[in-house]
Amino acid sequence: MPCDIGVVGLGVMGANLALNMERNGFHIAGYDLEAAKGQAFVAGPAAGRHVELAPSPDALMAMLKRPRRVLMMVPAGAAVDSAIAHLKPHLQPGDILIDGGNSWFLDTERRSKELAGGGFHFIGTGVSGGEQGALWGPAIMPGGQREAWDALAPILRAIAAKADDGEPCVEYMGPGGAGHYVKMVHNGIEYGDMQLIAEAYDLLSRGLRLPAKELSAIFEEWNTGDLRSYLIEITAEVLARTDPETGRPLVDLILDEAQQKGTGKWTSQHAFDIGAPIPTINAAVESRILSALKTERVHASRILHGPAPQYHGKKERLVDAVRAALYASKVTSYAQGFGLLKLASAEYKYDLRAGDIARIWRAGCIIRASLLGDIMAAYQRDAALPNLLLDDAFRQAVESRQGSWRFVVQVAVETGIPVPAMSASLAYFDAYRSERLPANLTQGQRDYFGAHTYRRVDKPGVFHTEW
Repeated sequence: MPCDIGVVGLGVMGANLALNMERNGFHIAGYDLEAAKGQAFVAGPAAGRHVELAPSPDALMAMLKRPRRVLMMVPAGAAVDSAIAHLKPHLQPGDILIDGGNSWFLDTERRSKELAGGGFHFIGTGVSGGEQGALWGPAIMPGGQREAWDALAPILRAIAAKADDGEPCVEYMGPGGAGHYVKMVHNGIEYGDMQLIAEAYDLLSRGLRLPAKELSAIFEEWNTGDLRSYLIEITAEVLARTDPETGRPLVDLILDEAQQKGTGKWTSQHAFDIGAPIPTINAAVESRILSALKTERVHASRILHGPAPQYHGKKERLVDAVRAALYASKVTSYAQGFGLLKLASAEYKYDLRAGDIARIWRAGCIIRASLLGDIMAAYQRDAALPNLLLDDAFRQAVESRQGSWRFVVQVAVETGIPVPAMSASLAYFDAYRSERLPANLTQGQRDYFGAHTYRRVDKPGVFHTEW
């Protein structure tokens, strides 16, 4: 019996996606350069299932229905080019290669054009949800040729996560690298979300001297309301975990040095390239970089002095205010992320649809949250909405929390507890709502030292002053 799809790369993600597809009724052909890994897969978790192991690329192609659909689950970068070169001699025109890794979107653009020259189709697809998402239902963001999406859609819709309304969390994003671009921005928003949550934790932990168990209960309660999300849910679980060796909260024993794989950094770098303001995400990326300076920070802590990191007001007031500030900051961060998507869509002619993106992020992915249903509704009300903050519902939600938001940032400054992402979110909000910014002085300075010219508010034209 011919197989419906091939999976190349049978590591954890590739293996779990293969099992997901098989569970949903598809016949799978697997292949891995490491023969032992493939054999362990078919003899272990895939035993007794409709999964066959191919010993070589030509054998893999012989096992597949036409047009052949081949999902590559290999590390981003050179490994993808190597896998393509390994498979390409065995392809026929009309066959479809799918890159399911976290590839740089311009690499996807290049690969798509190169393969199209030989008559092959290429899909670059973001897959979010981690190992469990791959197995039980991820959010999927495919981009590439429309006809290739049409050939893949039945499989991807079957394996994708399902939102509360039963809709699969997958949709065609657009041509070329559109899918990987959307996944990159998803990861940037994820960085922002995680940093905002970490800052809320830090304010309550150090500012109120709350133990991890009590903090866990706070986050668990927050997860029942407007902050309900996967990241808030797992925050409560992380804070509740006790180290079996010491009996202490495990979170207190984890080194405060956050690592990163680079997709958040890509988001910041490309936002600068196309002129999109995303200060919350940038602050999150910078915070991870700063956290890596552990040795320097320990040294600096003994030399540089500031206020005592303790809040002396009522506990309930700060807890409630942090909750409100976290929500307002998250909305602002999403507004920045969707603004970046809008600019990139115009720049690369992707025709990204913000409402569809919010819809497929509602389940399966790391940033899944009840907030995304509200974002989807906002774009249903106005598909051309320039900024989420201009939607009436979000405007009211943020403005009603504005006092708490400012109070939290003020407390953080007074106690010397850093909140770079919350501060950046608030500054973005204040800058975006400002009719006039001090850029007039900046432009005057540029004209002074570089004759860069300026425009005036009282008459048209371009001007230069001999200072």
